[in-house]
Amino acid sequence: MKFIKFSLFLCCGLTLFISACSSSQDKAYKAQGNVSKERIALVNQYQECVKKATEAGTDKEVCETYLKAAEALK
Repeated sequence: MKFIKFSLFLCCGLTLFISACSSSQDKAYKAQGNVSKERIALVNQYQECVKKATEAGTDKEVCETYLKAAEALK
């Protein structure tokens, strides 16, 4: 009888432990995905800014803030 209770307790404990570990890992993957999406958005904004600056003949240094922000998210 004690063995059955111990086995049941052990199974429940392992199940909770495994489910807790996987949820934090899932959160980490989602966070990493969000950072990647933000970097892509900043690079796209940088490219658009450079394109507009080239067409208008203005200084491209203003666009560097987008590039620096994307590099900071590495």
